[in-house]
Amino acid sequence: MNDDSDSIARVPADDSRPWVVSGVTGYMGGHLATYLLDQGIPVRAMARTPEKLEGVRWPERWPHCEVVRGDVLDPDSLVGKFDGVRVAFYLIHAMCAGKNYMQLEIDGARNFAQAAAAGGVERVFYIGGLVPDGADTQHIVARKRIGDTLREGSVPVTEIRAGIIVGPGSAAFEVMRDAIFHLPFLVSPPYVDRVSPPIALENMCKYAMELAVMPEAAGEIFDAAGPDVMSYADQMRIIAEVGGVKPRKILRIPFLTERMAAVFLPLVSAVPSSIAGALIEGMRQNFTADDTRIRELVPQRLLSYREATEAVYEEERNQPVYTRWVDGGFVFRGMNHHSAYYGKQATGNYWTKASPEAVWKIMTRIGGENRYFYLNILWTIREWIDWLVGGRGRRRFRRDPEVIELGDEIDSWEVIAMEPGERFTLRFGMKAPGDGVLEFAAIPDGEGTRIHATATWHPAGTWGLLYWHAMYLPHLVLFNGLTRSIGERAERLEAENQQHA
Repeated sequence: MNDDSDSIARVPADDSRPWVVSGVTGYMGGHLATYLLDQGIPVRAMARTPEKLEGVRWPERWPHCEVVRGDVLDPDSLVGKFDGVRVAFYLIHAMCAGKNYMQLEIDGARNFAQAAAAGGVERVFYIGGLVPDGADTQHIVARKRIGDTLREGSVPVTEIRAGIIVGPGSAAFEVMRDAIFHLPFLVSPPYVDRVSPPIALENMCKYAMELAVMPEAAGEIFDAAGPDVMSYADQMRIIAEVGGVKPRKILRIPFLTERMAAVFLPLVSAVPSSIAGALIEGMRQNFTADDTRIRELVPQRLLSYREATEAVYEEERNQPVYTRWVDGGFVFRGMNHHSAYYGKQATGNYWTKASPEAVWKIMTRIGGENRYFYLNILWTIREWIDWLVGGRGRRRFRRDPEVIELGDEIDSWEVIAMEPGERFTLRFGMKAPGDGVLEFAAIPDGEGTRIHATATWHPAGTWGLLYWHAMYLPHLVLFNGLTRSIGERAERLEAENQQHA
């Protein structure tokens, strides 16, 4: 996103207090945190599983970033996280928890508000959803209840309500992108002609940053919107045009309900089905926004929907270099917009008493004439299948039998990321409907090492999703056996070295 010196001028330069951004492993939290960091604002990035941020290396890129662990459903984990904080952003949802997530949403917001008050925070900030008159879907009601719960606390709350926030990783945007990229035509409920006012991610981040420190915004609720009020059908048409594919015809089926449509989503989109289903349910109503007040307080040029969509593709192409897999990383999707933003994963792990150094020596020998340490017959069968369909699966090659470097080719794989001595990532090179990576890690664990092998698959449409589901159980068996074999070999290597010492 662009630097905005006019905006940052509104934030006092002599105020070094950090801003807490929660939910930073999610879509809005992650993007807002990096936007604030780009403006020079100290950020305390809070996540339930901060290990997920290790690959993006925020503290290395921005010295004014601090990553902390905090779970809003565990009040004890929030103690001390808000001390000395100026603004705290609540950007968390519990839709992945299943159908009955409403109470989790309320509990999390209440715990957050109480912890913010205990820490002396000046402002709590929440980005929720537009609430049409008569809204009764759980997703929309939950967004409203979160804001209401935060306002029950003693810290003043500023809330922005918005429709679709257009950016890479937006669940609503990715559902539409997955559908138009991989289906010859779309079958939809009539709700596809309902309208909403989508807003560009960059515009939303600017609104949030500026309103967070405006005294007149304390205790207020604002609607935010882009310049276009569009149907979902028109949004999908623009996604197709910008993405270089032919816009899809949409068959509107009157008796097709949003619940029926949600059943088929897991065969079309890699977006978690619980989230996608909630979003589909919310399509029943038209969304409107009165953004007069927010535009008066924070004047800016609002990007059109087409410009916002173009910005998605541009941001993906200009992503930084990652040393390990991260969700949505363009290089891990084969630099291919048609491969889903969200990845499916299968992991095997094994603990060994061998040292990380010994494990590293073994696992970096994978491939070539060394083969794959476990059930090589399965690897061979997959290589032959790839060769029969015109791939390079039967190619066995390593530049060096024991040492790997970034950019090395190993059989049909390529080393695309590495943290020497700890982990490396291989890009899948066989023919398949999607793009994937296989990441190995040797993590010190007590008096030994925890070995991880994680396959991440970014499917390209229905065939890509079916391919993943067909391979999921074999992957679990294979990777658990593979990591065990690596550990056993590392133990033998250390024993041999001790004998020769």
